[in-house]
Amino acid sequence: MHGDTRPLVLHVMYRFDTGGLENGVVNLINHMPADAYRHAVLALTEVTDFSQRVQRKDVEFIALHKPPGHGIWQYPKLFKLFRRLRPHIVHSRNLAALEVQVPAWAAGVPVRIHGEHGRDVGDLDGSNVTYQRMRRVYKPFVHRYIALSRDLDDYLVQKVHVPQGKITQAYNGVDTDRFRPAPDGPQTIAGCPFDPAQHWLLGTVGRMQTVKDQTLLARAFVQALQTDPSLKQRLRLVMVGEGPLRAKAQGILEAAGVADLAWLPGERSDVADVMRGLHAFALPSLAEGISNTILEAMASGLPVIATAVGGNADLVHQPDTGVVVPAANVEAMARELVRLANDPARSLKMGQAGRQRVLDRFSMQAMISTYQNVYDSQLRASLS
Repeated sequence: MHGDTRPLVLHVMYRFDTGGLENGVVNLINHMPADAYRHAVLALTEVTDFSQRVQRKDVEFIALHKPPGHGIWQYPKLFKLFRRLRPHIVHSRNLAALEVQVPAWAAGVPVRIHGEHGRDVGDLDGSNVTYQRMRRVYKPFVHRYIALSRDLDDYLVQKVHVPQGKITQAYNGVDTDRFRPAPDGPQTIAGCPFDPAQHWLLGTVGRMQTVKDQTLLARAFVQALQTDPSLKQRLRLVMVGEGPLRAKAQGILEAAGVADLAWLPGERSDVADVMRGLHAFALPSLAEGISNTILEAMASGLPVIATAVGGNADLVHQPDTGVVVPAANVEAMARELVRLANDPARSLKMGQAGRQRVLDRFSMQAMISTYQNVYDSQLRASLS
């Protein structure tokens, strides 16, 4: 846009597709005041139609279709791209996009920011030494880090040796108007065979891939029904999402003879409506940064059972808004499931407390002002 004086922020990630990281970028672009910054999105691999969620019309999307492996061969292409776009800020996210900091530096980008959003399936606890080394190699090129949880903040300080003064912790924000409880209790979900007036619906939403471990939830559901057979009358499972674990989870349910008590519709674009049809939410992940779906569930007034990984314990305030259980532990998940399903009054109270916690701590406005302050202060520092 010729003559546009707003500074340009170039958001860089490995792939722009359905996911928490990408959802955060969409929210940031949609909710940041339009007169503050221009935005562009660069995916090192693909940009999918997830980009249609960006409501602003002045955002350029670029896909590099990079083959797997280290992208040093992409450096000349990236250098040219940075020279053409002339971004004031390059903001990369997660290890797979960190390598762009070198060509950004070479092209003279004034502000270079890197965000850590969550763990990779190859590094669930942050102990992968190769990944630590790679992050240290790129450290001199980064002006500022944004960590999405205390866990990731600690990792940057202890394992990557980033000075604490160079890190800002920024929780994801959630749209509390879009994600809100149904006024008269859970409402029927379009296409769902269960009736929330008769059944108690436990749900999860997320990409059905190894790191999200939905098969654990399927096994815990089966075990809960075995522990307390009376729950067969009421307890129902809703698993929204697409990916390799969908068929596996379905197989577990079928083998146990309870497939008719579960609904796995694949990916849905009406997640806020789905949340309004549930009584409780479960997140069985093996790793997380700060989970958007936990925040969306809490904003929707749902109690949460989550695994004790990443920032989950930062979000779920035990025992007021939900419970945190060890990862990969079927028994613990099943036990809490039975407990919640058998105490609807307690679960309702937890959900209300969760909604209040989101309004107080994790609103979209809080997130936007944190990012805007980082952008503003880094730009000012680059000019001085």
